[in-house]
Amino acid sequence: MLPDLLLPMRFPAKRIRALLALAALILSAAPAAAQVNWRMTTEYPENNISGIGLSSFADRVAARTNGFVSVTNAFDNQLKISSGEMPRSALDGRIAGGDAFAGALSGLDPVLGLSTLPFLVQSVDIAHAANARARPLYEKALAARGLKLLYLTIWPATGLWSDRSLAGADDLPKLNLRAYDTNSSEVMTAAGANAQFLPMDKALVGLKEHQLNAFLTSGDGGAGRKLWDFLPYFTAINYAMPVSIAFVRTDAFAALPEPMQREVLAAAAETEQSQFALLAHRTTENYARMRDNGVKIAEPAPQSLIAALRTVATPTIAAWEAQAGAEATAIVEWAKQQ
Repeated sequence: MLPDLLLPMRFPAKRIRALLALAALILSAAPAAAQVNWRMTTEYPENNISGIGLSSFADRVAARTNGFVSVTNAFDNQLKISSGEMPRSALDGRIAGGDAFAGALSGLDPVLGLSTLPFLVQSVDIAHAANARARPLYEKALAARGLKLLYLTIWPATGLWSDRSLAGADDLPKLNLRAYDTNSSEVMTAAGANAQFLPMDKALVGLKEHQLNAFLTSGDGGAGRKLWDFLPYFTAINYAMPVSIAFVRTDAFAALPEPMQREVLAAAAETEQSQFALLAHRTTENYARMRDNGVKIAEPAPQSLIAALRTVATPTIAAWEAQAGAEATAIVEWAKQQ
């Protein structure tokens, strides 16, 4: 066939058509371009805000790269990898990345615990602005450990799920409470609760075995896990608006051709925007679902309870600032003034 294609080369129009035909012949004979699959995970169910983010990211990546990059997600801790274990699991090759609750990553770098500091942000807008300021610090902390930040998800405000109504600070010593990071465990313990930092899967086991009677988590985290089966009371203390961080191993990202890298980052940026848009009505939707399942919501929370927690939170924030450095401390001080 090649001689037939080369005969018309002395005629310009025919030459172009011949070259195009030759190129098509070569391409049709070449093997298909290698495709990349990233396995990513989250501790949370697919209908939780973290799960929604991973699903959205996977869809956007596949569309933007025309299937060159695909993402296979594992939800609800299917892989038995908690948020705190995700960075090591990524570096060991068990996963390419995941969406990790940021507070559980603070052992890597204190700055990753910024969003879980108690009573620092009390609105969606302040949470968004604070995390926009902190994002370069998050990126730097992950990059130092071979990980690339993809997008952030801001969670609805944290409250207290419990097996009893909380009338005030005097009820805190009655709680065997699951906290979601070291800082929140310290605060709740200082306030009188028997608190311990547990990954979600271990906390659920403790709840079912009646070792725990309270959870510190959002309506989103609780509704996704149907905590109302055990904890039919929710006190809206607005403790924090934490973030989870979606990341991938740096070398997995760097191995992509540059055009594919740009498309993945565009998909990540779109996901971050859609996650933030989701937050606008998320609390209202969660509360409606919770009430439909018999949860009694105390909003606003009893003043004595809030006052006690705010008092014991001050030393925890000061200790964090001493470890986190000047740039992170400046963000906290900015947030305090809002």
